[in-house]
Amino acid sequence: MAVQPALPVTQQVGRARGCREQPEHGELREAARCLVQDGDGRSIPFKALYREQKAIVLFVRNFLCYTCKEYVEDLAKVPQSFLQEANVRLIVIGQSSYHHIKPFCNLTGYTHEMYVDPQREIYKTLGMKRGEGSNISVRSPHVKSNTLLGSIRSMWRAMTGPAFDFQGDPAQQGGALILGPGNEVHFVHLDKSRLDHVPINTVLQLAGVKTVNFTNQPQIIDI
Repeated sequence: MAVQPALPVTQQVGRARGCREQPEHGELREAARCLVQDGDGRSIPFKALYREQKAIVLFVRNFLCYTCKEYVEDLAKVPQSFLQEANVRLIVIGQSSYHHIKPFCNLTGYTHEMYVDPQREIYKTLGMKRGEGSNISVRSPHVKSNTLLGSIRSMWRAMTGPAFDFQGDPAQQGGALILGPGNEVHFVHLDKSRLDHVPINTVLQLAGVKTVNFTNQPQIIDI
């Protein structure tokens, strides 16, 4: 199942003059003071998630989005032992009510950490995009459904849920960060569309975590 990665690569956040693709360090400091909620509704500062330990922090779209669901289903395949060995936390943050965390974890099989930013304060502070980008050629390797089938499934989940709730702003995009410990910022990517996820093995490798075989095909090992 495991594929030993090459030596970890780190990418320090930078921003070209006049470019608004990545947040500035001041914006990250402001976001650090924002609160997130866990599955029981307890509020904690965002910075507490990476103060003592390096963390992969993945901001996702609304929990009804089929691309979000399928991405998190693959995140669920990352063994906890890989994270413990690298001393790295794996954290997903959504933008719904905290009431949706436990059902979404049950649906996707995700057992790592998950929180929500229901007012989208961190999303807004870090400049995460709303709406779809024009680059339709981008394709997440973790999304298996086509747009029509995926959208139908998302709508069905909304209609059959306890309340007709999109579980977040349908136009909000997410992003990926590798932070900590402390004020260290190793990597930032802001999604331009619902399919613009950073491949999971990319963020694992950047954080120094072993990569995972998501193809369900046996690995060929040279002897």
